[in-house]
Amino acid sequence: MEYILIAFQLIVALGILNVWMLRSGKATPFRGGDAKNLREEFAAYGLPFWFMCVVGVLKVSLAVALIAAIWIHRAAQPAAIGLGVLMLGAFVMHLKVKDPIKKALPSIAVLAMCAAIALL
Repeated sequence: MEYILIAFQLIVALGILNVWMLRSGKATPFRGGDAKNLREEFAAYGLPFWFMCVVGVLKVSLAVALIAAIWIHRAAQPAAIGLGVLMLGAFVMHLKVKDPIKKALPSIAVLAMCAAIALL
């Protein structure tokens, strides 16, 4: 079970870092509304730029904490709970703009992995 949780931690953390650090300015099939990048996505949700910055800092910080939690085990649960809350918010934003479920699947999958990390 320990290896599965470590795999979840790495999948979640590297996925978040990929979206926020490498692909933030690029279009993906999962962006909310008709957004072509993160800034447009937050605008599509009706959220201000400063909020995107706060969410970005939180997600990147919590992703790094999940990686650190491979060695510092007590960091796993708080990091997973924090990211889970943010993923729940992402899912709600997809619902708000009436996105097809396909666009919300990554947030649901990451939320499920965070729940497993936090609870197991």
